[in-house]
Amino acid sequence: MDLAIFDPKGIISLAERNLIVTVVCVMLVVAIPMLVTLYVFAWKYRAGNRAGVKNAGREEKPERQHRVGKEIWLWAIPAAVICVLAVINWKSTHALDPSVPIASNVPPIVIQVVALEWKWLFIYPAQGIATVNYVEFPANTPVHFDLTADAPMSSFWIPQLGSQIYAMAAMQTQLNLMADTTGDFAGKDTEINGAGYAGMTFVAKSVTEDDFNAWVTRVRGSGNVLDVPAYNALAAQSMDAPQASYSSVDKNLYNEILMKYTAPAANGAGLPEKPGLPPNVPEPQTMDGMPGMSMPDMSPASSTATQTLQMEM
Repeated sequence: MDLAIFDPKGIISLAERNLIVTVVCVMLVVAIPMLVTLYVFAWKYRAGNRAGVKNAGREEKPERQHRVGKEIWLWAIPAAVICVLAVINWKSTHALDPSVPIASNVPPIVIQVVALEWKWLFIYPAQGIATVNYVEFPANTPVHFDLTADAPMSSFWIPQLGSQIYAMAAMQTQLNLMADTTGDFAGKDTEINGAGYAGMTFVAKSVTEDDFNAWVTRVRGSGNVLDVPAYNALAAQSMDAPQASYSSVDKNLYNEILMKYTAPAANGAGLPEKPGLPPNVPEPQTMDGMPGMSMPDMSPASSTATQTLQMEM
């Protein structure tokens, strides 16, 4: 897992691998001469090398003359490296923004991700199915992930495919990935969030388009339904949860999960602790200045879905 980032299987992970290598090589421009100089000075002026010290045995007074040229060279190279790194990081930060869709002639597949204790729920809104600790998608097809949490903050990461991003309750983050080959890729939570953190892993499988369609058909025939009662049972704390699939899922379940910690408006949805919202739950709004992150719309214009929040002191 630790070296998976150096074996990329997607365009995002390839760009991130190349960025890491580029940044390290630029930093070595300063690091290598510094380390060599450190070794040379330590060897030349070691205590046992009397011949290497001018006028050995006599007290030496250092030169006190300020040399402008040496000072300029001393700081010019590190400053230039910092400027180069700044440009590289600025461009790559915008190019690899996780919320930016991947350019492709193939329409993206949308997958909604919910981080639970301690498992991952994947909902396919277009296909009407859901899975636990297993996500499948076609190769060479952009995958758009919408992520939230019904648990402590988690961090979603598939090292061989690309970016890590957080999943938090009452917030939605976005991630766009694409695998350029078929295969099984390990995914995990990289945020320590409780006793079951180490077992909060999943399998991401990239397959051909035909195999993906056949898999969707099989899942639809499994007979398991993910309604609110089934979700409440699934959301209970559990460690090392097995993979599972659901042939159908409540169409508004993801929005109910997203909103249940946001607006205290009772509607009988059945979600525990904090109730959800009516079917006309508004679309989340993007948060300016925070790439890939959004929050539910709590403006007055969102009708019954938005009510005045009461702060508990």
